[in-house]
Amino acid sequence: MVFFKFMLMLICFGLLVSAAGAILYDLFLVFELGRLLGRGQQREQASADSPPGAAPGAVLPRPRRAVRWHTSVKLALLGALAGLLGRSILVVPDGQAAICVSQISGVRPGTLYPGTHLIVPLTEHARFFDLRDRVFRTAALGVRGQKLEVLDVQAREGLQIGLAVRVRYRMDPSKLVYIEANLPAPVDDEIVAPVVLSTFQTLAPNYVVREIFATKREEFRAKAAQTITTRLASDGILVKEVSLEQVELPDEYAKGLEDLLLKEQEDDRTSVEADIEQKRVAIATSQAEAQKIRDVKRAEASAQSQVILAKAQADSMVYTLPLKQKQIEQSRLEAEARKQTTLEDAEARAQAKIIDSKADQQRQSLLADSEANRIRVLAQADQQRENLEAEAEANRIRLTSQAQSEQMQLEAAALKANPMLVQLTVAQRLSDKVEIMMVPNDGKFFFTNDVLRSAMALDSDGTPARHDARPPARP
Repeated sequence: MVFFKFMLMLICFGLLVSAAGAILYDLFLVFELGRLLGRGQQREQASADSPPGAAPGAVLPRPRRAVRWHTSVKLALLGALAGLLGRSILVVPDGQAAICVSQISGVRPGTLYPGTHLIVPLTEHARFFDLRDRVFRTAALGVRGQKLEVLDVQAREGLQIGLAVRVRYRMDPSKLVYIEANLPAPVDDEIVAPVVLSTFQTLAPNYVVREIFATKREEFRAKAAQTITTRLASDGILVKEVSLEQVELPDEYAKGLEDLLLKEQEDDRTSVEADIEQKRVAIATSQAEAQKIRDVKRAEASAQSQVILAKAQADSMVYTLPLKQKQIEQSRLEAEARKQTTLEDAEARAQAKIIDSKADQQRQSLLADSEANRIRVLAQADQQRENLEAEAEANRIRLTSQAQSEQMQLEAAALKANPMLVQLTVAQRLSDKVEIMMVPNDGKFFFTNDVLRSAMALDSDGTPARHDARPPARP
């Protein structure tokens, strides 16, 4: 049927083109004929105006060419008929369905499933619907460049949770007429998205964050799926699957939950380690029991072997008793020999001890004599050292006294020669700020002596001093 429809449309197009082409071709010929006739009339007019005696022209008048209007109209009608027949054939592809919408009576009841259908051309047209599964997704977090809608819900504690939801649905073919007549388009944005978002936002406040994230996550998803399925089914939308792919927790709660999970993991690890230790204890107990059984078996085997050995020894005693008696006699003789040898060794050791004691006494007496001599020699050496030190001290005192006596004699001679040394010594020891200046005794050619002499020649009131005043003592 698809090929037949294609052929009809191709025939329609070919007939219409042929009709239009025939009319255009005839019009072109009429135009060319008229142009040629116009040239002939001009020539006839020129010959009529020519002088007498000229040859008349050979141009004869022709009838005009008729345009094939009837043929073109027939071709156009045949083409239109073929086009109407092609338009009356409706082919619905796989995975889709259609409804017939009439310009006179509106939407016709019934769904046109994949295949070939006949409709009234020009007054009816088809509205196609995709019956394949569709997927509606939401994102838990808003990411730049992401076209998915972000779904945030509020839990019972008032915390905001991001949900990544995936809903798979399809149109109900039996309700396409209802969808077309009552629901806004597009259905995905106007119906499915609001229903999914409102359902999760309505159910979330009935649960705490921990329940949505872990303990009652499946229950929360099942209730949401049931509600979404029921609400969309009334609008002709069949929901096949509702999955909760991701739950994005608040940062503070996620951190606390992570700490709690770590503690639970630590608890689980401790439990596992305790189980392992119990198993190790059980293994050690079983090994101890096995070792005990092995020891008992080994002891029993050893006792049996000893019993067998005792029996063998008892049997052998009958033959070995004479040999034992001989061995006992030999042992007695050897003991007597050892006893005699021990006595001799004891006497030899006693004599050696006596000799050693005498040698020790002599050695101790020699040591005592040598110690006494050493002490005596040390005492004599100490006495001689003390005598030498006393003599040295006496010599030092004697020499010091002689040196002091000689120094005093020298100082007396110096004082006698220079009486001013006493004052100089006193001035030097009075203060470090006193400056001493040495001058010659005779005072010749010395500026200071002249100044002092002139100062002493005046009284305190500026009058000349008496001639009997003594000059100051010269240093």
